[in-house]
Amino acid sequence: MRINTLSGFGFLMVTVSTILAIHLGGGVYAAPPLPVHTVEGVGGGATTPMAYLVNPEPEGAVFGKPSGGLTYVNIGQKNLAAITVTETLWGRVELGYAADCLSLGRLPSDIRRATGVDIGRSDVWLHNFNARMSLVKENTRLGGLAMPAVTGGVHFKVNEGIREIDRRLGGALSGIGFDRENSVDYTLTVTRTIPPEVLGRPLILTAGVRATEGAQLGLLGFDDEYHAVFEGSIAYLPFDWVVLAYEFRQKPDPYGQIPGLIGDEDHWHAFDAIFLLSEHTAFTAGYGGFGTVANSEENGVWWLQLKYEL
Repeated sequence: MRINTLSGFGFLMVTVSTILAIHLGGGVYAAPPLPVHTVEGVGGGATTPMAYLVNPEPEGAVFGKPSGGLTYVNIGQKNLAAITVTETLWGRVELGYAADCLSLGRLPSDIRRATGVDIGRSDVWLHNFNARMSLVKENTRLGGLAMPAVTGGVHFKVNEGIREIDRRLGGALSGIGFDRENSVDYTLTVTRTIPPEVLGRPLILTAGVRATEGAQLGLLGFDDEYHAVFEGSIAYLPFDWVVLAYEFRQKPDPYGQIPGLIGDEDHWHAFDAIFLLSEHTAFTAGYGGFGTVANSEENGVWWLQLKYEL
């Protein structure tokens, strides 16, 4: 396992709901530290967002208190690290940033062995600038029906490193679909909490759609055509202090293949356990299958995250 300095930060886990009151060890907190941060720097689980915003302000205030997270993801032959921060305004707008660093593992040496080219890098960075708005608050009445939470998002992504790698490879990535090092994702997410009166414990259901040009979230750059993909999660609270979740993220697979170096992009599956350590702190551990990530199969991925809300 290799961890590069300020490098690898990553694949998150988790899921959650912002259930207005959760009892922890006998105390009742009006705002438990949920949802956690995705690796891309929004409220949700390890790989998928939720419609709930992170750490909204008390009633009547403009500025909520900021939240920060640190995530490490071991992707087998690679690792990912992420630094994430969010701030919610007026209880309606969530602003977020994530710096993701993917350590490329054996990919540089595999490229050198196959082509004789030194790509000059052992990692790539992805900077995510996010703005999400709560379009419909949960339980808003519409025609007599209680609505789920609905949130729309715009996500500006800037890749640092992939253009240089393509240049050193003489445009090999451009030949299989790489077009640019920055792009914008658009998301629409719906979340509904089934209250404990129904099933005995809270159950949180999330479904969303994403329009993206990204390869591996944008860590391998972007093509020139948008793809609509599904993402969703199921989260269950067996106890007041723990959340168990499953996440699914459909991947667009925008690039062609370079045998032995760049393979087909697979859908992601993630299982999360989130522990609510206090009214400010959440710790997440997760395990998942990511399929092919560039030059290797990664189906025993694990991750850890610590998130703190002021």
